[in-house]
Amino acid sequence: MAQAAVGDTVHLHYTGKLKDGTEFGSSRGQDPLQFKIGENTIIPKLETSVVGMAVGDTATVEIAAADGYGPRQPEAIETVDRSALPTEVELVVGNQLQAQTQDGHTLIVTIIAIDDASVTLDGNHPLAGEDLTFEIELVEIAGGAG
Repeated sequence: MAQAAVGDTVHLHYTGKLKDGTEFGSSRGQDPLQFKIGENTIIPKLETSVVGMAVGDTATVEIAAADGYGPRQPEAIETVDRSALPTEVELVVGNQLQAQTQDGHTLIVTIIAIDDASVTLDGNHPLAGEDLTFEIELVEIAGGAG
């Protein structure tokens, strides 16, 4: 039976959970996650765990925060004047906004606090600082190591 190898495009179903069992994402009931092994487009440990799996194989992959989205960075939290944000932006705690960094990159920030004069934005990934567990099932090896 074929086994997934570097260069293969694979499709897998996953369910992601936090250490306390809270589910943060799943592909169940949706299209499976698709990626090419070796292109580093997903969490590295999750990607490498697929190598050697055959279609139908399942696995549990535990990823420490440092190997996932990294630790929370206090310097990624910034308070800005409300006047610095466009007036059409809906200011609601939990909403995500796109911001441009000084070097032109797009950054997703989450509103974490609002008062009459300012808005506090968090540039950390929502899963930063969290240990993650993925239950995965390899559903297809499309090949591609051409």
